[in-house]
Amino acid sequence: MEHGTSGHDEHAGHGGDHSGDHSGDHAAAGAAHAAHDRHEGHDPGMFRRRFWLSFVLTVPVVYWSMHIQELLGYEAVMVPGARWIPPLLGTAIFLYGGAVFLQGAARELADRLPGMMTLISLAISVAFVFSWVVELGLIESEALWWELATLVTIMLLGHWIEMRSITQAQGALAELAKLLPDTATRVSAGGEEERVAVDELRSGDVILVRPGESIAADGRVVRGSSDVNEAMITGESRPVRRAEGDEVIAGTINGEGSLRIEVTGTGDDTKLSGIMRLVADAQASKSRAQHLADRAAQLLTYVAIAAAVVTMAAWTLAGASLDFSIVRTVTVLVIACPHALGLAVPLVVAISTTLGARGGLLVRDRRGLEEARGLDTVVFDKTGTLTLGEFRVVELSTAEGIAEEEALAIAAAVEAESEHPIARGIVSTARDRGLEVSSADGFRAITGKGVAAEVAGVEYHVGGPALLSAEEVELPGALEEAAARAAGRGQAAIHLLRGGEALAVFAVADAVREESREAVRALHDAGIEVGMLTGDARADAEAVAAELGIDTVFAEVLPEDKAATIEKLQAGGSKRVAMVGDGVNDAPALATADIGIAIGAGTDVAVEAGHIVLVRSDPRDIPKIVSLSRATYRKMLQNLWWAAGYNIVAIPLAAGALAAYDIVLTPALGAVFMSASTVIVALNAQLLRRVAL
Repeated sequence: MEHGTSGHDEHAGHGGDHSGDHSGDHAAAGAAHAAHDRHEGHDPGMFRRRFWLSFVLTVPVVYWSMHIQELLGYEAVMVPGARWIPPLLGTAIFLYGGAVFLQGAARELADRLPGMMTLISLAISVAFVFSWVVELGLIESEALWWELATLVTIMLLGHWIEMRSITQAQGALAELAKLLPDTATRVSAGGEEERVAVDELRSGDVILVRPGESIAADGRVVRGSSDVNEAMITGESRPVRRAEGDEVIAGTINGEGSLRIEVTGTGDDTKLSGIMRLVADAQASKSRAQHLADRAAQLLTYVAIAAAVVTMAAWTLAGASLDFSIVRTVTVLVIACPHALGLAVPLVVAISTTLGARGGLLVRDRRGLEEARGLDTVVFDKTGTLTLGEFRVVELSTAEGIAEEEALAIAAAVEAESEHPIARGIVSTARDRGLEVSSADGFRAITGKGVAAEVAGVEYHVGGPALLSAEEVELPGALEEAAARAAGRGQAAIHLLRGGEALAVFAVADAVREESREAVRALHDAGIEVGMLTGDARADAEAVAAELGIDTVFAEVLPEDKAATIEKLQAGGSKRVAMVGDGVNDAPALATADIGIAIGAGTDVAVEAGHIVLVRSDPRDIPKIVSLSRATYRKMLQNLWWAAGYNIVAIPLAAGALAAYDIVLTPALGAVFMSASTVIVALNAQLLRRVAL
């Protein structure tokens, strides 16, 4: 049938797995370790156990310490062998509680990257060796057993808190891993049901999902219908209706209906696994801020070691006692540990990428999220991104005596049996508006012109301009103006006729998403210019741009020229550009832009080319990327300034710069300050969770 054209480009309606091409199981754990290399193989439980046992052993060490007794003015209860309680328990604490730091230092030195573990190990090793030298009577001084014990215990506490924070940041991913059920009901070709382990499922198997059960694998519904809760994957709070032919995602929850699903993806091939890999890879990749933090931490390590050497030499030359000089040296090593600095960026990144995943934003490359804060231009592909990629009635004009809803219901009834995309658009519009589409009789095609059918005993004709010419129908003024407006915008003008009289004109085009208006408005509110890049005719593109308030239109752009258009915007570094698209022909532009944002319902190629993937295919999520990026960057800067800046005061204080005023720090107090700075960084990073997505 001849319905006219609207010049929409080729990527309407896509599916595909967003899993990426990465591999590896246990994404959450892997990301936690990647975020904090020095804790490779560690977990909060290990630090908790070592902390509590070391704490229990530290209490008697402190209680029977002569220095503490003199300081607090008490006399410890004397028991047989009390003199050996501090050295023996102190040695046990060093070997058990301190082992984790010694092992970490060995790894750092093997990699030729001395850092926090090296500093802690130097501090506790110096204290341990010095104390035994004193105990063996090789020099006259006071042993440092209580300082050693409290230092190890407090450091274990700090690391326990740190690891808990990192693990909690991965909590959402760990919960995702639990979404998949352990077993599924497989249905044989003969209809027999069999309960099998999920890892036994293969593509092509048919599984039965009863009401309330988790869907065990990606697949396609072959029988039944139900509302499926996909919130854990897409962030969409309302259940989505799934019926025969629709795709379903592993880990989502079936509603009240029963579904039979043909398996299309299992295990690592499911979208759920792909999401986990994408987030884990993003958390493991290093941003510019992370590289800066790594360099600062390494530099601080060298500064701390140099400061410790200078402190030891200076106090020795000044005539201080050996134990005083060593205590000052140990305190410098402890307080200057780049612990907080090492945590400052990874924890913020772990939280931000997890927040993004919960909000439907998958960060494939952390640099994309980091760069988003500086965006000044966002360029959208049109079809399937700003628009639905499906035809709808975008304007409806009627003659006197007939209501808009009545005309639309009649046209939908006439077109109901047609498979033409524009006919489908008219029917879909009627259903979107909640109209009842009655059945028509005697449907027939009018070759090259339109269709005809009887509705409630009356014959109606529906078609484009060719139908008007064939039936010699004159449009009244208002309808003629409506048809001219549609033609001027590159839209199809479809006419409803009855008995040689025009009743209505429908302007049919690729419908603008309702969400697109809000997205453009939010970007403008954030001071960001909005452009549109499309292969469509200029009239069609400018009509959409005018409707949405888009600033710049690039129309009739060939697929191979899209990347060049982005490069022109970037020329001279004048603009930082994000490209948003969903089709194969968008991939080069996505890769060329400073930030490529792929619509999650788009092609695999587009998803792979993007830095960030919008799981919900909702353009309103793009302003959220900017908000999350800006909030993440603020937290990174705050943490970096605090973690590095406090050492300006801490190192001189630990070295004894105020000793003349009787203000000196013990190694244990230095460890408290160092751990406190780490806790402050961790708590500040947690505040990022308050960002609304």
